[in-house]
Amino acid sequence: MKKRSLLRFPVAGIAILLIVVLLGYLYLRSSLPQLNGELALPGLSGLVEIVRDANAVPHIFAKSSRDAYFALGFAHAQDRLWQLEMNRRIGSGRLAEAFGPAALDNDKFLRTLGIRRTAQAIYRNLDTVTGDRLRAYAAGINALLATRHGSLPVEFLITGITPEPWTPVDSICWQIMMAWDLGGNWSSELLRLRLAKRLTNAQIDQLLPPYPGDAATQLPNLHQLYAGLDIDTTRLAMAAPPSLPEGAGSNNWVVAGTRSATGKPLLANDPHLGLAAPAIWYFAHLDAPDLHVIGATLPGLPAVVLGRNQRIAWGFTNTGPDVQDLFIEKTDPTDNANYVAPDGPRRFDVVEERIKIKGAPDLVLRVRISRHGPMISDVIKGAASPLPPSLGLAFQWTALSSEDRTIVAGDKLARAANWQDFLTAVRDLHSPEQNIVYADVDGNIGFIAPGRVPIRKSDNDLHGLAPAPGWDARYDWAGFIPLEQLPQQFNPSSGKIVTANQKITPDGYPYWITSEWAPPYRATRINALLDAIPTHSLASFRHIQGDTQSQVAQELLPFILRSAARGEKEREALALLKHWNGDMLADAPQPLLLHAWLREFTRLVYKDELGDLFAGAWDQRSVFMLNVLRNANGEARWCDDVSTPMTETCDMQIARALSLAIRDLQRRYGDDMSKWRWGEAHIARSTHRPFSGKAVLGALFDITVPSPGDTYTINVGRNTIKDEQEPFANRHAPSLRAIYDLGDLDRSLFMHSTGQSGNRLSPHYNDLSKRWVCMEYLPMTMKRTDIDRGAIGTLRLTPDG
Repeated sequence: MKKRSLLRFPVAGIAILLIVVLLGYLYLRSSLPQLNGELALPGLSGLVEIVRDANAVPHIFAKSSRDAYFALGFAHAQDRLWQLEMNRRIGSGRLAEAFGPAALDNDKFLRTLGIRRTAQAIYRNLDTVTGDRLRAYAAGINALLATRHGSLPVEFLITGITPEPWTPVDSICWQIMMAWDLGGNWSSELLRLRLAKRLTNAQIDQLLPPYPGDAATQLPNLHQLYAGLDIDTTRLAMAAPPSLPEGAGSNNWVVAGTRSATGKPLLANDPHLGLAAPAIWYFAHLDAPDLHVIGATLPGLPAVVLGRNQRIAWGFTNTGPDVQDLFIEKTDPTDNANYVAPDGPRRFDVVEERIKIKGAPDLVLRVRISRHGPMISDVIKGAASPLPPSLGLAFQWTALSSEDRTIVAGDKLARAANWQDFLTAVRDLHSPEQNIVYADVDGNIGFIAPGRVPIRKSDNDLHGLAPAPGWDARYDWAGFIPLEQLPQQFNPSSGKIVTANQKITPDGYPYWITSEWAPPYRATRINALLDAIPTHSLASFRHIQGDTQSQVAQELLPFILRSAARGEKEREALALLKHWNGDMLADAPQPLLLHAWLREFTRLVYKDELGDLFAGAWDQRSVFMLNVLRNANGEARWCDDVSTPMTETCDMQIARALSLAIRDLQRRYGDDMSKWRWGEAHIARSTHRPFSGKAVLGALFDITVPSPGDTYTINVGRNTIKDEQEPFANRHAPSLRAIYDLGDLDRSLFMHSTGQSGNRLSPHYNDLSKRWVCMEYLPMTMKRTDIDRGAIGTLRLTPDG
């Protein structure tokens, strides 16, 4: 009897445990959104239907545009509530409040920048129509918070966070943060400042080469410029976020009807951003009597950012302008509350920011602001300042302006019916500057790069490429380039327009936009594929978006193949590479061999010259590396290791890099080279905030799929070679793809990288990821019959009371 009782107890315990787990799972599933039925909500003025199609894309049918934006906020909150919470906290510098002291440095930096202070000022200056749109969207999010039942998404339960009501200022904060993610020029300014401690101007120009075909910008002697300024450049660089990685950017192109099978334009767009889980984008369709638009929205913003309406389509790529400058400010020696300006001493503006910290007392941050902007040197990580008390570093950025009207542009774009309407809409797009291609149903195509780009004075010899003395008026901005004088085209005779972050200004262009254009590899390849056939279709555009031919691989191969094989494995590797055409296919070993070799070769070429600066400056640097191999301007001397007594040649380093690469790949993937696969190493990793990197949670929340491409292919898959754990992982890729057919806009297509839901328990959390990597698309249709076919739910929202 006793024995039977002992046997029954474990069985009973297991049963209870299973019941608890089942009940817990059912409770967590109650966080999934209601897709069917009817809800009465405060803040609505009329009936709204949210029809989620077979792919969980919401199609919002409303009696007014205000109610449509309300319902968009509601849908964003239903599917992306945790993403909204993270977006709000990041933009407002409120991560430490949820995650403790580990997040404090991030909050201090963003509070110093004043993202939320700027957003509040922008909101106060908005017109009534835009303010009403922001308030309607916020009311939709808050209606979900007020009426939800059951569990919050699991991230809230794990972190203990409770979502707060959304505000219009939260939306503007996130718009500014998107501009931040597409900027980063100031990081390269800091890099030049640091490099000036070790390298000559000529060496800096080689390591950071000009755009192919352009002459190097003649900078003043940086040693002399910074002479006597006791700047700890290592500590200073710790404040800077990573700059945009080499090859980062996007693709868009458009062809006129003369080059299209339908006789009407075709337009393609694939913006390249850091991969995230859930995706940064959320597809939606808004339908109201005065609003008909479909495309990619950003949770937190009441707008279709990329998409089309019933008459026009548009697509963005990043121009990459120099709109961020660093200024060294000199404190007045007689009064440290003042700093030196060209017209004499000025007083710093000072604001106080109170930062709440989980598990610790509040921190009161004193932010100093000069005439150029916030003093970011005041919040360098660590206790010791990188600057002597007499100096400080101010940050000027076009987006930190109370006059910024970018938040206004989204609704105007959605309503534009022709080129003139479109130009009126983009006049308000201040930050970030974007290369926008355009097409309409009347057969017109166009391009413009709108945005606020500062005019630099003719005697500004730094051109925004290095920190400038703040007391010297030569380096002050002199207004902004007028929209009418920014690069633009309308119905060019070529019948095509291509932008892929390449240089867009012609020779003799009178204004400085930047000298740090992305290399033209993608643009060259897109143009070649467009010119390869006389007329194009949706199918040919899909083929171009999926192209994985790497021009950089093709140009590097002859140098690797001339390597003297040191052993059996090296001979095997060279045999594999000998007949390879540079196609970065996921199921091939050659792309992995090439990128492992490039990783080692870059280390051998410039680690010795850079010393302790190498870790921060390590990148693929394709233009520089090819210049070294070609010895275009004597760059081959970089192959010599200055730390050894012998003189190493490039051929020696090529062979050595191949041996080092093979050993590294054997350690990671085994000895059998024939079984190495680029896709397995080049896994597209969409990372979750904040759980990515946490052993168990990261595995649960990150989304991973093997992927093709590399940094320089049209179908981009950018890896970070300085990452020792996953140096080949794809972390920066087409965040969405879209193709617009102006012959029948309902034949248009789109796809993003994860799934519509941000809820880990939803089948739509990652259901698009494999389809995305396999170059499949979703229909971008506004036809109700197409939408209802296979729809997974119709939710009716009615006014409460």
